[in-house]
Amino acid sequence: MKVVLFIVMTIYSITGFTQTSGSVIKKVPKEYSLEAGYRHVFHQTRIDNKASQGYGALFDYAWQLSGFDGTKAKSFISVPMGYTIMLPDDASQKRTTMLNYGWTVRHELKKHARWMPFVGYGLFLNTLKFEGVEGGVFGHQTQFDFGYNFNTNSRLQYFAKIQYSYTSYPQLNEPERIKYHYADIRLGVRF
Repeated sequence: MKVVLFIVMTIYSITGFTQTSGSVIKKVPKEYSLEAGYRHVFHQTRIDNKASQGYGALFDYAWQLSGFDGTKAKSFISVPMGYTIMLPDDASQKRTTMLNYGWTVRHELKKHARWMPFVGYGLFLNTLKFEGVEGGVFGHQTQFDFGYNFNTNSRLQYFAKIQYSYTSYPQLNEPERIKYHYADIRLGVRF
């Protein structure tokens, strides 16, 4: 029964419909985001390969959860997919790539503002691969971000944010789990 309820709620949220007063059905507002930026690993454990700087991009599909009538700040839930390339610190190291996807939640901190501050957090699955090594390893990523949307008179909305992420992977021929702590600076556009 729980599985059936989960499937029904997932289909309900994906179709983007919500019931309002009376029998009127309206579409839930959606936002698409595209972002890119710089990543710096400031702490990693139990791994010989050092790749501490890189760049990445992410596409995001979000549904508005609150703030429909303008009396409260807006909140969104989204499904992001991103890819990051970490460059080796020296020629003896290997390039590292990360593919991540999951769920994020973003809260705007004001009801109306041209410069709209927001906070967000996300839970991701993350695939780590090393150049020249067949296969990869799956891990868990937790992310927190803070940024500003710049609202324009068009449908486009620009944003900048900083984010902190913690990622943990199984051993991968190491005595303990591999752990990364990194920060990103991202610029993007929402439409």
